[in-house]
Amino acid sequence: MPEVNAYIEQGNRVLGALGYTEHSRGHAVKVAETAGNLLDKLGYNQHKIELAKIAGYMHDMGNCVNRVDHAHSSVIMAFQILRDLKVPDEDIAVIVSAIGQHDEATGMAVDAVSAALILADKTDVRRNRVRNTIKESFDKHDRVNYAAVASSLHVNVENQVILLEIELDEGICSILDYFEIFLQRMLMCKRAAEMLGMKFKMKANGNKIC
Repeated sequence: MPEVNAYIEQGNRVLGALGYTEHSRGHAVKVAETAGNLLDKLGYNQHKIELAKIAGYMHDMGNCVNRVDHAHSSVIMAFQILRDLKVPDEDIAVIVSAIGQHDEATGMAVDAVSAALILADKTDVRRNRVRNTIKESFDKHDRVNYAAVASSLHVNVENQVILLEIELDEGICSILDYFEIFLQRMLMCKRAAEMLGMKFKMKANGNKIC
């Protein structure tokens, strides 16, 4: 929808001015697709998968209002848009609940859709999200994202494991630094995986970390 895209792109511009990593439609699409794929691989029905995709795409709209409490701003905006589209109230409730729970400062997984959104969002670590071109002025989030040469999320249904596999350039950011900076996000992913009846594990540079 042009309306949703406009809010996402304005939010991305706002965060760019504040020095944050990329939160454009590219991030929104990746989160939506990853959240949907997670639930698909775990055997959830198509309706639930679509709800996760919608929540994933709309989750960061509130950045156009303010980075602080952006999850709740996103909820209010998504609610109005979905209501205008006459989406069933039961579906709106699931979507806005997931969006409202995605920020690590205030949220946690409460159902399958929110769990999928959290896992998809918090594991989107990649070099091309860094907008700062001056390495010497990288903040901690720039450093971690720029160090992520490659990352992927895998679902092993048989072993009940959701695995984040990441390749880090340790000349930029060590594995220990990654955990120091993103520990809260990884704990959030652990609890989200548990909500889905799975275990969250991580492999960095070929080494099992947790």
